[in-house]
Amino acid sequence: MTDIDAFRDSDDSDDGENGAAEKEPSLFYGSADEFVRERLRYMYARRVGPGNASFRWAARWWEYPEALARVDALWRAWEHLRLDGATGSSTWWIEHADHHMPILMSPEGPFAKSEDKNNAGDPLPYDPPPPELFPDMREN
Repeated sequence: MTDIDAFRDSDDSDDGENGAAEKEPSLFYGSADEFVRERLRYMYARRVGPGNASFRWAARWWEYPEALARVDALWRAWEHLRLDGATGSSTWWIEHADHHMPILMSPEGPFAKSEDKNNAGDPLPYDPPPPELFPDMREN
């Protein structure tokens, strides 16, 4: 980089012959539901259930407004941080998953009255939502 490059606006840079801007990375998962279905429920293979169980989860998690908001935040943070090959994964765990998941899975959390259960080591319970609830954001 030359001294003059430090003073150029980003619009002054050479974008190639067509002047096309750098393409934004696409989403890995098209929705928060796909993120739960394909990744999150396998990452948290804890035994959940009613009564004296230490953790709660609802197979129809998307029917709980707080859970919907928190899972959406987890998905969006994961999509952003996955592009950071250095510390993105650790940052996602420490600043996002380690914050939201204990709240979601707490016996006093949004799923406190859930009767859904699984066996130790199994993925979290899951029921598919209505398709129109989670359109694939990669298609927008």
